Parts: sequence; C-alpha cells; structure tokens
Amino acid sequence: MTGIDNVKLVQVIAHKVGNPTRGEALKISPNALTLNDILVQQLLTKYFLGNFNENEHFHFTHVSHLEMNEVYNYARSLFEETKDFVQHSAMIAQFLYTKSTHVKVKEGELYVATFEDVPFGNDYVKAVGIFKSETKQTFLKVFPHGDSLEMGQEEGININKLDKGCLIFQRNKEEGYIVTVVDNSNKQHDTQYWINDFLQITPYADAYHQTDKYMGLCKQFFTQEYPDKFEVPKSDQIDLMNRSLDYFKTKDEFNLKEFSEEVINHEEVIDSFMEYKRNYEQSKNFTIDENFDIHLAAVKKQAKSFKSILKLDKNFHVYIHGRRDLLEKGFDELAGKHFYKLYFDEEA
Repeated sequence: MTGIDNVKLVQVIAHKVGNPTRGEALKISPNALTLNDILVQQLLTKYFLGNFNENEHFHFTHVSHLEMNEVYNYARSLFEETKDFVQHSAMIAQFLYTKSTHVKVKEGELYVATFEDVPFGNDYVKAVGIFKSETKQTFLKVFPHGDSLEMGQEEGININKLDKGCLIFQRNKEEGYIVTVVDNSNKQHDTQYWINDFLQITPYADAYHQTDKYMGLCKQFFTQEYPDKFEVPKSDQIDLMNRSLDYFKTKDEFNLKEFSEEVINHEEVIDSFMEYKRNYEQSKNFTIDENFDIHLAAVKKQAKSFKSILKLDKNFHVYIHGRRDLLEKGFDELAGKHFYKLYFDEEA
C-alpha cells in the first residue's frame, strides 16, 4: 500500500496464538502496546500496511448470513465501541485459535490494531487491522563488552514482509465492509485457514478481480490443459500466452466472443477453453463475466507470471515476443535432435 506516511496508528495489541493440536497455548495480553516512541509507531505502520495491494478488494461473507461472520462482527464492534478494544481483540485471538488446527499452521504473534487517516481512493478513512507474524529471522547484534565489541544472535521479525494480514476499511458495512488481505505463508489450498476459515471473505466482482481471475484462468489453460490435450509444441503455447497478454494490454474492455476469435481462433480449442472456464469458476467459487472493463493494475500484476521463454535443454533460452510464423520447428534425423529455425532481418 502506498501513501501511508501520514496514517495514524491509534491502538495495537499483541497476543500469542499457537496450534491447539500440538498443545501450543493461547496467550492473551491484558494491555495494549505502549506507543510513545514515534519511530516504533512508524516501523509498525510500515510493517502492518506496506504489503497490501489496495486494488484487490474483498468482503466478509457467510454461508447463512453476514451477521454470523465472527470477524465481521468483531470489526464492527471495534469501529463502534473503541473503549472495549482489548476485549474485542481477545475475542479475535480466541476465534483464530479455534481455526489454527491444521498440522502446518504455525504458532505466532497476532496483532490487532486500529488506524485513522488510511488512504482509500481519494478519501481517508478509519480501518481495523488484524495481522499475524509466523516467520522469525535470525539477526546478528554487535554490542559492547568492556573495551571490546562482541557479537550475538537474536530472533526477530522482518518488518519488510508481513506473513498474514487483513485490513478492514470503514466502508460498505452492509455488504461486509471493504477488505484487503495478505497471506504470504502456507499458501497450499489445504492450509488457507486465514482466508477461508478465519476471515471467510470473498472478492468483490469488480474490474480488478475480473481481470485478475481471467488472466489467471488463461495462464492455467495455456500452460496445462492446452499443451496436454492438443499435443502442441512449447512455442505454440507461448504464442497463445503472448497473444492473450497483448489483448489485455491493448484493450479497454474484455469481450469473451472477441477474445475467443482473436486470440484462440480454433473452434476445438475454444470449446475446450469454455469447458475449462466453467470448471475453473466452480473450483474458485467465482463467476467471471463475459464482458468487463480491463483493470491495468491487475494486468501489470499478472503479466509478471506470463513467461515467454522457450528453454532448450540447458544450452539455450529463446525469448518469444511475437510472430510465431518466423519460428519453425523440425527434427534432424542425422543428428537425432530437434531444432528450431528463427527468421529475422537484423541482429542486435
């Protein structure tokens, strides 16, 4: 998140949350942290807020009714009953403890914080933050020892990397607020307790998420389903990925019919893509519209994972940026090896 220099960290408290299946305890702190040191406030604010993507919006949900989402209720209480901050933070810690039963869930510190003047679009709002630190790093510390200097080691938190976080903006209360989330550890599907079990959030069906999900769908189809089902060479797979990326970079709006005709272009492949899309939506529990505005921030994020490198053994890496017609693949029977011909006008 950018523009956080003037954010005011109002209150923060730390609790220790273990994994009950390993006999690890839940340790509730009776008092909030003392925030007299300005530098510590600034470092905490950077640590808490620096890793969020402000374009990626979620909201609280529940299979029965929004009012039954526990974290939603705790956040609402923190916005409306600030004097009971410590009590509500303890309830959040207790609820997280009940959801930390997977074998891969690590013990860590849970921080609950309230903020003022958090940037949100063109406005500044109040926000509630819930953060968990699971990963410790070893640091070397130099200290005086008589007339000499000695060195020792300590374990601490890297303030540049937040393990897990949730920032709840005081906006859209009736729809489950507007929430941004960080989950940088235990990303396997079976350990996503932070998003699915604890927070119970789902993305807003806005332009950012539509663009992000569709480009993720394209990448999976072109790298997994397409080459396996149609037995095409790697160069054809890269060509399709490049054309789909160009489509999102050059168009203002997405249109499924237009995309299918301009990028995929083969009826059999289009049918397979549509079937894959239906299965993808079902597995993600998210419907992707056939028409939506393309969000440039989502394109920029996803473009990093669209690899256009053709790796040939350990000897050559060929970057393919376009013009698949200038690339020819063959097999040399005398050498017993595959080959590629590259046609070009000048050598840079």
